[in-house]
Amino acid sequence: MNITGVDFITVPTRDFEAASDFYGTVLGLPQSVRWGSMPAAEYETGTLTIAVMQSDAFGLEFRPHTHPVALHVDDVGAARAELEAKGVAFHADTLDSGVCHMAHFADPDGNALMLHHRYAPRPA
Repeated sequence: MNITGVDFITVPTRDFEAASDFYGTVLGLPQSVRWGSMPAAEYETGTLTIAVMQSDAFGLEFRPHTHPVALHVDDVGAARAELEAKGVAFHADTLDSGVCHMAHFADPDGNALMLHHRYAPRPA
């Protein structure tokens, strides 16, 4: 076996229309694919596709992700301010880890997300 990448990550939802509005309008991610008539679609981040999928339509129990998907941005403070202006609530102050800035929030279903920017070079 030769795994060469990750095609997408699935994010569960109870309300596909609300989730679509959040990922497409609030976050501004382009929708690349709609899964036919099923309540699911794919949103592009530039490096990873987020597939938003209404759990019950696929016979799955809804459980939100509790560990965040880290969304890369150039400026965490500016991106946070933009999302706060759209009504997104953040869980705490922006964190400076010593190598990156992180700001934690959630989508309407409680799936954990994070704005992230690494400002220090990766160790060699």
